[in-house]
Amino acid sequence: MTLQGVLLQLCALMIFVVMDTTLKLLTSEFSVVQIIWARFFFSFLTVAALMRITSGRLPWRSRAPGLQALRSLLLMGCSLIFTWALSHIPLVDATAVGFASPLITVALAALILREPVSARRWCGVALGFLGVMVALRPPFLTGAPLHWAYLLPLGTATMFGFYQILTRKLAALDDSRVTILHTGVAAAIATSLMQPFVFVAPSAWEWTALIAVGVLGGISHGLLVLAYARAPASLLAPLSYTQLIWASFAGVIVFQDWPDGVTLLGAAIIAAGGLLTALPQRTKARGETSSS
Repeated sequence: MTLQGVLLQLCALMIFVVMDTTLKLLTSEFSVVQIIWARFFFSFLTVAALMRITSGRLPWRSRAPGLQALRSLLLMGCSLIFTWALSHIPLVDATAVGFASPLITVALAALILREPVSARRWCGVALGFLGVMVALRPPFLTGAPLHWAYLLPLGTATMFGFYQILTRKLAALDDSRVTILHTGVAAAIATSLMQPFVFVAPSAWEWTALIAVGVLGGISHGLLVLAYARAPASLLAPLSYTQLIWASFAGVIVFQDWPDGVTLLGAAIIAAGGLLTALPQRTKARGETSSS
């Protein structure tokens, strides 16, 4: 089961990169709002269809519909900002800065949920943020002014941290299937209301790409849920950093964007901080031995 969880997690992360690559390609033809509408509208249809096929019903009823809607809108905001960033900066750079999200989640969990966080994990958060500062490409490292778009993935990471906190709170209130179904509802409704102002008629190929973005989003989130049902979070969380490998390949192959030393250094420091926070906390006191 654990191996299945690892393989599902790796597949989900690769699909995320394929989705992000398609999003970046579409930014040259459509507004960010139209792209994100497709991402959530078709993702919701995919998830709803899969649930209907597998269980015969749609689990709509939530004990906290307001929180579900807020969580969906936070994810919409994440996607809008990240896609906006992709229209200005390389995919691998945006991905590297976005890796601040797990670190922000740890900090928010301590501040909002009052979860205990060890000194080691706080050190991991601090190290990770040092890596973010490097990945932001400050002038003293690159000799060039900081491009404003590099701040956008940091905003995405912050919003996703709050999204993760709401996900944890809702886990105690609703069945996971309810939360999965509601993930795209509010976002799909909100972006649909914006379409009369931004919609551009796509060609047949462009419709295929827009639909693919939504289907890939729905499948990847579903795979993540299946992965975490089969393997511990402490094992799966560090695998998230393999996404940078796929993003690097996609950037080179599709956009001819080669990651430079600053990006790789920042990503390595962020990954080190993330691994430090992801390691399980020790539950036994030093010197305690087994009674067996």
